[in-house]
Amino acid sequence: MRKTKEDALATRDSILDAAAALFAENGVSGTTLQHIATAAGVTRGAIYWHFEDKGAMFNAMMERAAMPLEAAMALLDKSDSSDPLGDLRDYALDVFRLTMEDEKARTTFEIATLKIEYTVEMTAVRERRAHNQAEWIRRAESRVEMGIEHGQVKANVKPCAVAFGMWVLVEGLIRNWLMAPNFNLVQLGGEIIETHLASLRA
Repeated sequence: MRKTKEDALATRDSILDAAAALFAENGVSGTTLQHIATAAGVTRGAIYWHFEDKGAMFNAMMERAAMPLEAAMALLDKSDSSDPLGDLRDYALDVFRLTMEDEKARTTFEIATLKIEYTVEMTAVRERRAHNQAEWIRRAESRVEMGIEHGQVKANVKPCAVAFGMWVLVEGLIRNWLMAPNFNLVQLGGEIIETHLASLRA
């Protein structure tokens, strides 16, 4: 029984590995389940045994990797902080570092942002993205509100605008680096984030 379970997990991993490689090369829409089955050396039936459809497979691929924008969220969950804006900066730096150093996370993020069309089949993926974005913005707003309460952030700053702007800034920097990795994402990205946050400090 244990061997059977191990074999099933190994098959599942090989399917996800094949899917990730093909998605990165041909895009999600350009990759069929038959392409994945052939690359993984399994039947389409084996794929359907593990995954309901391509969207479920894609979500499983994202859950298996440490997605950069999701992995560092714990930094924004502290109930108190001596430097709430510093928490946002540290979050961004952790995300940039993970993107540069973790190949699996980088490839998965690249597929999820640059090589996917959000068709009906990808509804679950779009919902996951929307949920994670909303969760991140909620956490970031809390950091900004805390900064205002502590007198560290300008009182006229709108937390929602800051949080959404930070999401766009971090994701945009990663996208640009993935498309043309001709700059140090941690160094330059950190400088850009720090410049942005400095304009918010009281």
